[in-house]
Amino acid sequence: MSLYCGIAFRGKSFCCYRLLSTYVTKSRYLFELKEDDDTCRKAQQTGAFYLFHSLAPLLQPSGHQHLVPRLNLLELERLLGKFGQDAQRIEDSVLIGCSEQHEAWFALDLGLNSSSSTYASLPKSELETELKGSFVELRKALFQLNPVDSSLLFTLLADTTSLLAQSLLRWHDGHQFCSRSGQPTKKNMAGSKRVCSSNKIIYYPQMAPVVITLVSDGTRCLLARQHSFPKGLYSALAGFCDIGESVEDAVRREVAEEVGLELERLQYSASQHWPFPNSSLMIACHATVKPGQTEIQVNLRELEAAAWFSYAEVAAALKRKGTSIQQQNQSFPFLLPPKLAIAHQLIKEWVEKHACSSLPN
Repeated sequence: MSLYCGIAFRGKSFCCYRLLSTYVTKSRYLFELKEDDDTCRKAQQTGAFYLFHSLAPLLQPSGHQHLVPRLNLLELERLLGKFGQDAQRIEDSVLIGCSEQHEAWFALDLGLNSSSSTYASLPKSELETELKGSFVELRKALFQLNPVDSSLLFTLLADTTSLLAQSLLRWHDGHQFCSRSGQPTKKNMAGSKRVCSSNKIIYYPQMAPVVITLVSDGTRCLLARQHSFPKGLYSALAGFCDIGESVEDAVRREVAEEVGLELERLQYSASQHWPFPNSSLMIACHATVKPGQTEIQVNLRELEAAAWFSYAEVAAALKRKGTSIQQQNQSFPFLLPPKLAIAHQLIKEWVEKHACSSLPN
C-alpha cells in the first residue's frame, strides 16, 4: 500500500506529491506519536494494550498454542476499575509500535509501582484469574520450558513486540530519578524519553552494544561456555563494547581476552535486540584466526571452558530436536543456543557455508 505524503507535525506541514510506502507512513506516524503528547493520548482511544506484571508478559492458552492478548482502552479501564484503580494508571503505558493501519500499540506493567500516580502494583494471581492467563518470565522460560509449554516460549520470542515492551518498561522503571539532581523524572506520553523535573535534562532509552563472534580456523569453529550457562550449553564468544571502540576493535579484543587468539579477518553478519539482562544490541560477526595460531588459552575469569568443534559435531547439534532442557535430559555431548538467538544463526550460517564449500565443483 502506498500513500501520498502530507503529514503535519510540530505545527508545520510537510507535503509532497510522490507516493510513500507503508513503511514510511508508519514510521512518520510513530514519530508523531513520540513527539506530540496530545496525538499519542488520542491514539490510545483506538489503540491496543499489552499487559505485563513485573516485566513478565501476559499469555493466554488457546488450544495447543498460546496467544499474547491485547486489550482495548475500554477493556483496560474496566479491568483497572475492578481492582480499585482509575484511568490515570494508563499514563504509565509506553508506545511500542503500530499496525499498517495506524492502530497504536502500548504496553502497561501492572506489577511495578506507578511512577505517575500513587497507585501500587496489582496482585499477580488475582490478575491472572481475571484475565484467564499467566504472566511468564521470559529469561527463566528460555531454557526451562517443558515440552507441553514449548509453544509458549516460541510465541514470546517470535513476538518482538513483547521483547521491545519488556526492555522499554525495564528502562523506565530504572530511570525514575535524575542521575545528576536526584529529582524525579517524568516520561512523555509515548515513553520515548524522560525529563528531569528540576534541571530539564532529557533521558532517552538506550541499548548496550555487545559483539558476538563465531571464530573459525577454516575447518572448525570455536565455542565457549560461561559459568552461568545451563548445563552443556556452548555458544559464540560475546562481550560488551568499551567506550571509544569500533566494532572491529571490540571483536578483536574480546577474542584475545577470552581465548588468547589473534584474528586475521572478520566479517559482519547481522544484529539483534536482546532484552537480557538490560537491553543489548547484539552485533554478530564471523572471524578467522591466523594460520597456525589455534591454541586456546582460556581466561577462567571470563569463561568456564572453550574448545574447537568440527563441522560434523556442530551440524549434528543443529539437527537435534526439542528445547534445551529436553536435550540436557538426553545427555548430548553439548547444546547450542535456541533458534531465535543470534548466536544460533551465526552457527547455522557457518555450517551452511562449510557444507556449500564441501560440494564438488
